[in-house]
Amino acid sequence: MDVPEQTFISLHSDMPMIAPERPCWAVYEHWVSNEKGRRLRPGVYWHGYKRMLGDEESGCEQSLPIVDEWVSTPVTVVARTTNSDDGSHGRLLRLLTDDGPKELIIAMEAFGGSGEEIRRQLFHMGAIILMKKRGQFMDYLLEQRPVEAFATTSRPGWHESGAFVLPGLTLGSDKVRYQSNPATQVLFNRRGSLDGWQVEVATRCAGNPVLTLAIGCALAGPLLSLVGVLGGGVHLVGDSSSGKSLVQLIGSSVWGDPGVFAASWDMTKGGLEIEASSRNDTMLPLDEIKRADPKRIQEMAYSLANGQGKGTMTRDREARGKLSWRLLALSSGERSLSMHAAISGNSAHAGAELRMVDVNAGTRTHRAFDELHGLAGADFHRALTVAVSKHHGHLGPAFVECLLASDDRAGLLQEFASVRARFIEDNAQAGRVADRFAVIALAAEMAIAYHLLPWTPGSALDHCRLLYGEWLAQIGSGNAEDRQILASLSDFIDKHGSSRFSCIKHDTTDLKVHNRAGYWEVTGERRLYLFNKPALIEAGNGHALSRIIKALEGVGGLAKRDSDRKRHTKKYRLPGGGSAGLYVVDPEVIGTQSA
Repeated sequence: MDVPEQTFISLHSDMPMIAPERPCWAVYEHWVSNEKGRRLRPGVYWHGYKRMLGDEESGCEQSLPIVDEWVSTPVTVVARTTNSDDGSHGRLLRLLTDDGPKELIIAMEAFGGSGEEIRRQLFHMGAIILMKKRGQFMDYLLEQRPVEAFATTSRPGWHESGAFVLPGLTLGSDKVRYQSNPATQVLFNRRGSLDGWQVEVATRCAGNPVLTLAIGCALAGPLLSLVGVLGGGVHLVGDSSSGKSLVQLIGSSVWGDPGVFAASWDMTKGGLEIEASSRNDTMLPLDEIKRADPKRIQEMAYSLANGQGKGTMTRDREARGKLSWRLLALSSGERSLSMHAAISGNSAHAGAELRMVDVNAGTRTHRAFDELHGLAGADFHRALTVAVSKHHGHLGPAFVECLLASDDRAGLLQEFASVRARFIEDNAQAGRVADRFAVIALAAEMAIAYHLLPWTPGSALDHCRLLYGEWLAQIGSGNAEDRQILASLSDFIDKHGSSRFSCIKHDTTDLKVHNRAGYWEVTGERRLYLFNKPALIEAGNGHALSRIIKALEGVGGLAKRDSDRKRHTKKYRLPGGGSAGLYVVDPEVIGTQSA
């Protein structure tokens, strides 16, 4: 702490003597005695002289009675601070309260008012300021000129200095602090011990791929930027009471109190951005996808993966800084993202589904679990629920400490490349999902190597490969957007084949067909559907015509076309007269490919 030399106190002396160069401010964290032998309790003091009537002209302060005015409990201005996010300045305060020492960062802009906001925070943390000395206390804070300079940030995770910052804990530097809003909920709480979590939680998670995934997902957050993997998420799908919520509680316990750290889909997109930013470089658990707005769910999935919030403006039309983050989300629900989006009448885009990958957490050996370690299902659930409430918030910071201690970025990239090679994909889209499973596997295997997880080396990789293989088997090979386009065309034919199409061979137009999508003709034993251009675009469900054609050509779904290969249509004479170029779609071909 930077205060005048005369205010320094030996913390080991029973009752140190002080002789301040009056007038001055001073802070004492222990009892002291002044020049006259008077005992002074710990606190902030103004050391001055007691002015007597007529003394103003004497100029002889040393002859005046001394006065030691107690202003507050010990509050030391330790350092100047500069926020790395927006360049704003502040002060780092050290408080000594009945609960022990605490730190508080105050923004300098708070001095622009009455200072009430600062005093409220200090009172909230256990400081005491004399009511009649409130203004004097603010003068004390402003007059301090600490030499020490710290950096601050309002976002958890990796700082530009290389430190990893969490509320109340900075790993890798003693010159960086987390600067929180007083109203911000404390997410990264710690309770119990790491040993307790390892014994009561981690050992019971062994042999369970979905639980391995949850813990690895939580630990992968700090690795994403180091190995160049984009954010996204995994979505646990299973019936109600299958164990999905327990899986999320266990994942949440890596960083904090599961009851506080876990979030819900029941929020606006803006709220989701705030929740994601407040967990940057860690994990965002999102329970019950059915609570999300079906019309916005895809947009929210894209936003989570892209890591960038929407820009806003203040009432004075000044731009606010965009929120940003990089993390993995651990979502859950009884239905998949595509099924939830379909409630609003919208089919899920392949990009959204790839950013929130479905994981089977409902039809395993014991619903969400594969191994109960000799316990009944209800007992297994109860034991883990109690265990994470007793022990939480230790594994994540311990993992980062080991990561910082190793300080091997090149080696980390090589390790990731080695793990990533074990996840095979046949297209770029599956490659992005493979990246996600690979970084989750890498994080869990590193924690095993650090002796933070009591699991067999290689088991986490095997579990992640198993879940990735299940996903591949579910979605099939090839391009996901192609499959969705073909599925949309197939659904359109099933829905409208008898109402918006009629036989091209009829001599006259069928007047019963409203909002015509085209015609059909029978070739051999097959009925082919002849789409007009507007209907084909409609059936493509938001995709451009060129993209629809590409998907059809990729599977041979265009059954006929004119000899001019630049055209994708075939010209037909229409019932009632005239002709038109129509897109000839084979429903059997696209139905097979979209399955």
